[in-house]
Amino acid sequence: MGIPLMDIRAQYAPLRAQLDAEITDILDTGTFILGPRVKAIESEVSARLDNRPCVGVANGTDALVIALQALGVGPGDEVITTPYTFYATAEAIARHGAVPVFVDIDPDSACIDPDLIEAKITDKTKVIIPVHIFGHPASMTTILTTAAENGLSVIEDAAQAFGAADGEWAVGTMADAATISFFPTKNFPGIGDGGMVVCRDAALGDLVRRLRFHGSEDKQTFTEVGYNSRLDEIQAAAVRTFLPHVNDWNDRRRQVADWYRECGLGEHVTLPVEKDAARHIYHLYVIRHPERDRIREMLVEEGIGAAAYYGIPMHLQPVFKDLGYSVGDLPVAEEWARTGLAIPMHPNLTREQVEEVVAATGRAVSRL
Repeated sequence: MGIPLMDIRAQYAPLRAQLDAEITDILDTGTFILGPRVKAIESEVSARLDNRPCVGVANGTDALVIALQALGVGPGDEVITTPYTFYATAEAIARHGAVPVFVDIDPDSACIDPDLIEAKITDKTKVIIPVHIFGHPASMTTILTTAAENGLSVIEDAAQAFGAADGEWAVGTMADAATISFFPTKNFPGIGDGGMVVCRDAALGDLVRRLRFHGSEDKQTFTEVGYNSRLDEIQAAAVRTFLPHVNDWNDRRRQVADWYRECGLGEHVTLPVEKDAARHIYHLYVIRHPERDRIREMLVEEGIGAAAYYGIPMHLQPVFKDLGYSVGDLPVAEEWARTGLAIPMHPNLTREQVEEVVAATGRAVSRL
């Protein structure tokens, strides 16, 4: 691939010696689970997020599952969320026997449309999960107001958006809980699976810590039915190594987005939008075009990475067929699913590469 969609190795290459030293030290000490590096990264991420308690877990999906349980979600409850997201968001809800209730998305940001949430609230609704999709923050002020007026909890799914902000508020600091994924392709990555739950207060943090370790504080007394979901020392070491660089990586992603605009990509396709007061960190750069699939094929033929994300929205997935949704029920999400195309976006892209992607996209569109 001449210009890959992502380039993980190029991102961590300058830090390889530091990573190697950390991993060697872990092997030498023999401390692999819930050791000093896990405690350190929990503290360091907390310092970035208004000193909220942070709890490292095995992956971003477990972070959602555990956060939902900690907030009391169980069988028969309803959880409102977006249909335009990775399956893990809805899967975590269903894992508890709860019902995902899908609300259509904002046509510009692709995040859940806050003005449509109120109509979906019932006496069974327990939680709202907005997803800061592709790195663009959801409209949290309206969401939080709606939740407060209806006695609901809110979980921010921030798997793709560490460092993004909605106005003055950093993603991860606005709700009852937030979840982070350290999957290697995320903008705040590890080198394997890992995740974190950010909690509103110490009491919720203590509960999440018990839940990640079989519902126990001491391996002897078990107060909840929990999970074996612990962030390991190697992943904690990697995330700690990367954390000081995330702001720079996000700034470089934003620079790439500026280059795409400056180089005229908007003459060929619909570009991502950064709404007023939002700070988008472009975990993915998703353009839109009615002939998405043909453009993708032509870009790949030219050696340029391109991929369709979330081509089947959650409400139309086979696993949720019994919920009774049909094609046309959530038209904005369905339109994004038909037309959205991720093109190369990572901190190591050069302007020359961006110009090449723009030119190739123009050639593809002209051949339609």
